[in-house]
Amino acid sequence: MSIDVAVVDDHPVFRLGMAALLDSLDGVRVVAQLAGAREAREVLGGGTPPVDVVLMDLDLGDGSGVDVTRELVRTRPGLRVLVVTMHEDADAVVASVRAGARGYLLKSAPPDAVERAVRAVAAGEMILGPAVAEQAMAYVLAGRTAVRPPFPRLTDREREVLDLVAAGHDNTVISRRLALSPKTVRNHVANVLTKLGVPDRSAAVVLAREEGLGGAPDRRPAGP
Repeated sequence: MSIDVAVVDDHPVFRLGMAALLDSLDGVRVVAQLAGAREAREVLGGGTPPVDVVLMDLDLGDGSGVDVTRELVRTRPGLRVLVVTMHEDADAVVASVRAGARGYLLKSAPPDAVERAVRAVAAGEMILGPAVAEQAMAYVLAGRTAVRPPFPRLTDREREVLDLVAAGHDNTVISRRLALSPKTVRNHVANVLTKLGVPDRSAAVVLAREEGLGGAPDRRPAGP
């Protein structure tokens, strides 16, 4: 029985190379190659094609791989997501696992490690690459899991801006409070919308308040 795989990555060279590697493996078949968050939602969100494992990049050109992972796992509970990314920081690992990812590999992983990860995740196992596992263990031992900042893909400044947006302030007020130029604030807001994968400020406010920003009660669980 073959393992049907979808590759989601906005870099065509990496996506095509990964698909070629996977198609060369016995019992593994690439059924979809998707260039971004929108395509992943449209193609995979409806339940077809049949997919066992999704290889997911975190920084998609039109959204967040963490958010797409969360949505896909919620709509297709049997789907297994293996994150393959350049980021090895512990925040990204924790955010991915909380979103429902079953594995986390760096893009620098050798082909045999990719094969092991795909087969392990397809079999229902949880897998982290060695470098990532070391980062995650340090994170846990440092006792930081209970204080993970919301939206770890955002910079500290972008999170400050989002907090003020969620509190209902316009760009003029935000620029005055943070001592930034209006143009810089506009750029930060645009970056936030892109990273969150939302179309406008209203949608960003909804997500931000769900995560406790903007003065809203924090309803996130304390632990993983």
